[in-house]
Amino acid sequence: MHETLQPPGWASPIGYANGVAAEGRTIHVGGQVGWNAQQQFESDDLVDQVRQTLANIVAVLAAGGAAAEHIVSLTWYVTDIEDYLARQKEIGRAYRDVIGRHFPAMALVQVVRLVEPRAKVEIQATAVVPTVRTR
Repeated sequence: MHETLQPPGWASPIGYANGVAAEGRTIHVGGQVGWNAQQQFESDDLVDQVRQTLANIVAVLAAGGAAAEHIVSLTWYVTDIEDYLARQKEIGRAYRDVIGRHFPAMALVQVVRLVEPRAKVEIQATAVVPTVRTR
């Protein structure tokens, strides 16, 4: 199980958690970008790349026996913060389409560029799969 951490008296965050406590097997997903399984970009649009990046994270998690609801932390790297801010609603829809209404701890930073020249976003994830307890 995961527990969302919200200090008393703090305003509730929208679309993320201030903190998450979890116990179980940890899966670290290396930075994923918005290309397909053949490492080809199908779009140069930020929202399209966010959707594909999140789908890539879910695919890596599935390979480890985890799912989107096991994500406890995401770190986003974007090359254009203004584009991100202008398109937050579209990005939020893409996020909910892929991840659902699960909001882990998150950070987002703007970077000068990413290793892949066409990449507009890279996201690193940490997930914790709860330990199954038997009686």
